[in-house]
Amino acid sequence: MAVPKKKVSKSRRNMRRSHHALASAAFVEDKDSGELRRPHHIDLKSGMYRGKQILQPKDEF
Repeated sequence: MAVPKKKVSKSRRNMRRSHHALASAAFVEDKDSGELRRPHHIDLKSGMYRGKQILQPKDEF
């Protein structure tokens, strides 16, 4: 069944969508290297995760 176009006002529609915005990404400071990294992610600078070496660190040129 069709619904009239103006059944919901623009204000009410936009208020409903106010929670749809994306949240900014969270970052924590790594205890060992001091670099910022995402929580529960591998530190790409050192290759460590939860005290274990997961990746080999890349050499800087």
